[in-house]
Amino acid sequence: MPPLPRPGAVAAPGSPTFALHTLGWRAFQDLCAAVLRHVWGQSVHAFADSNDGGRDGAFYGSWQQPAASTGIQDLPAGPFVLQCKHTKKSDSTLAPSDLDEEFAKVKSLVRHGICHSYVLLTNARVSGTSEATICARLRRAGVIHPLVLDGQWVCDTIATHQQLRMFAPRVYGLGDLSQVLDERAYVQAQSLLGGYLREELSTFVVTTAYQRALRAVQEHGFVLLLGEPAAGKSVIASTLAMTALDAWGCLTVNAHDAAALVQHWNPHEPNQFFWIDDAFGSVRHEQQLTDSWSRHMRKVMAAVHGGAKVVLTSRDYIYRDARPYLKEYAYPLLHEQQVVVDVAQLPMAERRQILYNHVKRGDQPREIRAAMKPHLDAAAAAEPFHPEVARRLGKQAFTRHLELTADGITRFMARPTTFLRDVYTELGPDEKAALALTYQAGEQLPAPLSLDGPQSEVITRLGSTPAGVSRALHALNGTFLRLSHPPGSGTAKAWSFRHPTLHEGFAELMADDPNLLGVFIAGSNWRTLLNRIDCGTQGQHGTLLRVPASLYPTVAQRLHDIEPETRGQWGDRSLWHAFFATRCSDAFLKVYTETDPQFLSRLMDERSFLYTSLDATHEAKVLARLHQAGLLGPDERGRILQRVTEVAVEAPDAGWLRLPEWQVLLTDTDRDHLLKEVRAALIPNLESTLDDWYDNQDPSVDPSDYYQTLKTELRTFREAFDADHRAATALDHALEQIEKMIEIAYEGYDHVPSNFASDGHATPRLSSCNRSIFDDIDT
Repeated sequence: MPPLPRPGAVAAPGSPTFALHTLGWRAFQDLCAAVLRHVWGQSVHAFADSNDGGRDGAFYGSWQQPAASTGIQDLPAGPFVLQCKHTKKSDSTLAPSDLDEEFAKVKSLVRHGICHSYVLLTNARVSGTSEATICARLRRAGVIHPLVLDGQWVCDTIATHQQLRMFAPRVYGLGDLSQVLDERAYVQAQSLLGGYLREELSTFVVTTAYQRALRAVQEHGFVLLLGEPAAGKSVIASTLAMTALDAWGCLTVNAHDAAALVQHWNPHEPNQFFWIDDAFGSVRHEQQLTDSWSRHMRKVMAAVHGGAKVVLTSRDYIYRDARPYLKEYAYPLLHEQQVVVDVAQLPMAERRQILYNHVKRGDQPREIRAAMKPHLDAAAAAEPFHPEVARRLGKQAFTRHLELTADGITRFMARPTTFLRDVYTELGPDEKAALALTYQAGEQLPAPLSLDGPQSEVITRLGSTPAGVSRALHALNGTFLRLSHPPGSGTAKAWSFRHPTLHEGFAELMADDPNLLGVFIAGSNWRTLLNRIDCGTQGQHGTLLRVPASLYPTVAQRLHDIEPETRGQWGDRSLWHAFFATRCSDAFLKVYTETDPQFLSRLMDERSFLYTSLDATHEAKVLARLHQAGLLGPDERGRILQRVTEVAVEAPDAGWLRLPEWQVLLTDTDRDHLLKEVRAALIPNLESTLDDWYDNQDPSVDPSDYYQTLKTELRTFREAFDADHRAATALDHALEQIEKMIEIAYEGYDHVPSNFASDGHATPRLSSCNRSIFDDIDT
């Protein structure tokens, strides 16, 4: 088997090509800035405004000869001008006559002593004859060293410089990936780019958040991307994944949760990249996902320490709910602000570029784009501004009744839910049925369709047919839905909502139809049902299907019937518990406990309640909720106190002093009793506890990470015993001993932190000129 080409080498036949004509004039100038900065190693001062409104901006500066060959002739020390000529026509050829205005400007630049060398960059073709003519005319204008670089030179440069693609990742969506990635990476990229991601990359804008995330991954091997819904977190994460494939040569894994990350982590393959979207839930906090991260955190840390790179995304409000349960003490990186990136803050220049890209690359007719153009600056200034909503503005499917006025477009950007509801209402029966089936399937509707009884009933009630649904699924692809390979599915494909906010909007429509809601409850698999319904609570983040009280008995019986199915994996059971702990009213809990009389006794007898740490005990959350509803008796509370006492001393575990569910379950008298037991049974035996931890240490885990849990528990007890001098002194001594144990353990610990080289160049800022970025939006 022949050796694989190096990353960045041409793997497909022919010269590499990128659709540079699809870039706007501004984006092409920025690409030229990236070339000058990252490939030639030059300092760029600014684009200059020109008399024609900045159409052909120029760089002014002094040439510094690059250390490595760049395939161009040497240029003098300076000064020099870089001129960018962009055309919207593919396969166009630049003629000398196209530069008549520029030749006139050159004379003035030379006369003022700021143009000894003149570099012309264009995305068009330039024939040999034209190049000779252009250079001759530039010399007659006084230029000493003219240089013409055509579109093919730009494409070749992109294909052979990874750093350029890292800081200008839109190019991944503009060309044939087999011409810029090596063979192994190309196979992985095919899956990542399976349809939808290519479009995401082709409209991508290098934002400040992206640059911060890139630095965090390079320097720490980890980044957590936070932001509001539709703020662009997933796009940044997927772009980092493509960068990892290309520039870093990583084996890239799009995992669903922490367990999948650990499953695919190979300690003998340090160059892995893990990308986990919606790490703690897609539209609301899913406790089982957070608990999975807590359980696997040490192995995740070991992967990062061994060289793996990890990118997580989460909605900000979901992360706030998850954070108390994450055991951040077990992952010190989460305390470092530089690895938590808020993607919501977008400067105006970045907003305009995002809006331009989506409208320009969308399917709006030219006349609609022309009517929008005067109002797009106002649209970019709308609050809030979300990239996903900018994408919808570029799609006809979402703008059928849009008023093409400043007020209409601004309202569309600021109030997308209202417009989306109207769009859903006006969809035909086939489209509604296709979306309902996707929703009912838990957003992973297998392709091709194989309908069961409940699915057929949904189609019938909505007035559709199987053939109509099949047609509608393909018609909705790219706007409302996407067809892709779900993580961990192998070669299987499935339909899903293109963005979580689209799924949330459809949930609101579906909840208004009790007839359809009953079909959903009867036909959904148990995971989808537990994730989607809400039985009477208020203030839940993320749109849920609100179940009316009249359907409580129906839901209770359905849940009672499926309860045995949830007893498999630990994560399955935690999903069951999370539903009862967070999305059930007192009235529904009463109905359910009457429907399932053994519910409480099963809850008390579950193995996880008896043997897991108090921080990760799902049953405690359910029991606290039942106690609030007046459904927990004194016998059950007595058993709870007995178990907590055992865990507090034996583990040791101070979770009952930290988490809110224990504040509900334990009275002040209970807490005093627990502290008394800890003082009597744990404090005098701390040396034995430390010996047990030392004997059980895993040599593959960083010692600091291993002992962090114990340190946190003892520090929590130290705060509780602050007024007890003897107990406080014993705990202080134990904490000092732990630090010495860590030092000893490090002597035999083989820890090689991963380091990632950077080219040391800052990404060029967007050029500033008087010309509106939307000037050519309708060409």
